[in-house]
Amino acid sequence: MSEPFTPRQARVERKTKETEVVVTLGLDGTGTSKVVTPIPFFTHMLEAWAKHGLLDLAVAATGDVEVDIHHTVEDVGIVLGQALRKALGDKRSIVRYGTAFVPMDEALLQASIDVSGRPFLVWSVPVARARVAGFDLDMLQEFFRAFAFNAEMTLHVTMHYGHNLHHVAEAVFKAVGRALAEATRRDPRISGLLPSTKGAL
Repeated sequence: MSEPFTPRQARVERKTKETEVVVTLGLDGTGTSKVVTPIPFFTHMLEAWAKHGLLDLAVAATGDVEVDIHHTVEDVGIVLGQALRKALGDKRSIVRYGTAFVPMDEALLQASIDVSGRPFLVWSVPVARARVAGFDLDMLQEFFRAFAFNAEMTLHVTMHYGHNLHHVAEAVFKAVGRALAEATRRDPRISGLLPSTKGAL
């Protein structure tokens, strides 16, 4: 009989002249979240991400949003990525790959993840220079680039179709969350093993 897995958790802080971000992340959670940022739409997206990614997530972020939301959004992505990488530890027993399609009314989004140790982002979501509830949607790409590179994972996000920008943005976060839940899931059949023929990730 295999030993029970130890819960994977991490806490990361980042403080600069522009922002202050604290993230606590549990990968083996139920989707509970406590997110506080000065950007309400972004807060809502992070809550949806945690819920559908089964992440226990706490985010406390402040920043110079009177200048621009860019610093705060990007720095939250950086810290979330670092927390994920830290929580994953040696990556043994994980499935490694995950893909999810999320429909939201007229929109269909897809996210695919490889917890590879090789940071990369392919972004095919044509919503730049648009805004929803005071949130510049070109920040979506900046957020997920910061997240993927600091988590050291490959992330592909594709919009198959859609026109309601709120639906598109929310489906992006939900799809990435669900793909992440699959990729980081631990499989008892490969307990203690790395999912790589190279023996390293």
